[in-house]
Amino acid sequence: MEYPCITLWVFLANLLFLGASSNHQQNFLECLTDQFGRSNSSTDVIYTPQNSTYTSLLSPLPKNLRLESPAQRPNLIVTPYHESEVLAAIYCSKKLEIQIRVRSGGHDYEGLSYTSETPFVMVDMRNFRSISIDSKEKTAWVQAGATLGQLYHTLALKSKTLAFPAGACPDVGVGGHFTGGGYGMISRKHALAADHVIDAKLINADGKILDRRSMGEDLFWAIRGGGGTSFGIVVEFKVSLVTVPERVTIFNVTRTSETATNLMHRWQHIADKADENLLMRPFVTTVKSPSTKNVTIVASFTSLYLGPVSDLLPLMKKQFPELGLVKQDCREMRWIESVLFFAGLDGQPLDALLDRNPFAKATPLFFKGKSDYVRSPIPVNGLRKIWKFLYQVENVQLEFSPYGGALNNFSKSETPFPHRKGNIYMIHYAVLWPSHNETDKHKDWMGRLYSFMARYVAKSPRAAYVNYRDLDIGRNNINGSTSYKEASVWGIKYYKNNFRRLVRVKTKVDPSNFFRNEQSIPPIS
Repeated sequence: MEYPCITLWVFLANLLFLGASSNHQQNFLECLTDQFGRSNSSTDVIYTPQNSTYTSLLSPLPKNLRLESPAQRPNLIVTPYHESEVLAAIYCSKKLEIQIRVRSGGHDYEGLSYTSETPFVMVDMRNFRSISIDSKEKTAWVQAGATLGQLYHTLALKSKTLAFPAGACPDVGVGGHFTGGGYGMISRKHALAADHVIDAKLINADGKILDRRSMGEDLFWAIRGGGGTSFGIVVEFKVSLVTVPERVTIFNVTRTSETATNLMHRWQHIADKADENLLMRPFVTTVKSPSTKNVTIVASFTSLYLGPVSDLLPLMKKQFPELGLVKQDCREMRWIESVLFFAGLDGQPLDALLDRNPFAKATPLFFKGKSDYVRSPIPVNGLRKIWKFLYQVENVQLEFSPYGGALNNFSKSETPFPHRKGNIYMIHYAVLWPSHNETDKHKDWMGRLYSFMARYVAKSPRAAYVNYRDLDIGRNNINGSTSYKEASVWGIKYYKNNFRRLVRVKTKVDPSNFFRNEQSIPPIS
């Protein structure tokens, strides 16, 4: 007897919500149109749900079906070309008290740059993608909407030896990646992307455009690893570039079963201690034999050495002879060719790096990712127990990213990114599934694996990488303020002791908490 009443209540609530959403949209559109007129900007960069291109603009890259529902879509999308248009979006958002979300690439694991449970507008920075390189000074100005692929492509056209230490996925946006740290295949030699940010242009909640000098060192510190959009909208970064050899060497050696287990155990003892020119990044998954249907563990040691194979082979014989690396396993190439290789674009032309959606033809799937840091090697028996979890579901992968080297050259408080000396490697857990009906099963599986891993990973606090965003570890209150204690549940995991300083910076530069999301740094109220 209660069902008709519940249905009617939901129906009425939806009507109210849609009405409120429509009002937010119309009011914001009128405000933006007025502000754009004052700066002679075109309103062609404003998109409502009624625009034919709205859905394609909103769609994240890559597409994660887990985030499609029930999160709310933006009332409006703005794709600015000029700072004045960003300023207009901030002005109208403050005036109308509508939340603003900022997206540079759309890779946020929890969709916080393009979804919200409260009414909001999205500023998509895709048109802020200018890159200016000074080869003599080895610096570059990179706008926040550029992708890593666009940055690498521009560097390759300028020089055979200029490079930048950032991630392997070419379609990741610079804005989110740099502000969260930015680990990549040359990080053991050249540290993180955030470690190379030497200036920036940021628009704050008051609509002021600030550079490093005018924003002050506290705020400049905060945006180099403190996560995106807690303190303002970064529109551009100035970075220092690095030099790599004209020839580098890549290899991807695969081993299975007990051999893989023993090699993974041995790898842990040298991962952070190996020559800093060498980064060996194992990926562990399972394969099913088409004939016997037996499932086997597979470890692929995906690796980059900054130098020729003639130098690599004796180094591997000394530091990791158990892998049995031989010349036939290796390929020498230019650094930019290794970028294509690690991006899954091996053999494709350089221009493939310019594609903001290089895997558009891939079937959209549901995805969940998490992260951990390991400070002591996991014993062989522990690895075997972990592998048992991998047998329980399909399309699962563990990625082991080694630390050490140049990552240890920075103190834990030099930037907000605290995961420095003492960490052997980071684990990235990933699972994919094809349908909504399997969501609960896979989320439960991930939760059980994560709980089991607690005995092997960093403790007090258990740590996580903010660029692998994970709302499971905690979130801010949707309605009302979030206390320091409440936010510390997740904040300490990402930032350790740096979280306290980040909160102090937030309180100073954005006391009203204008820039906020489910895991933004809260001010002290």
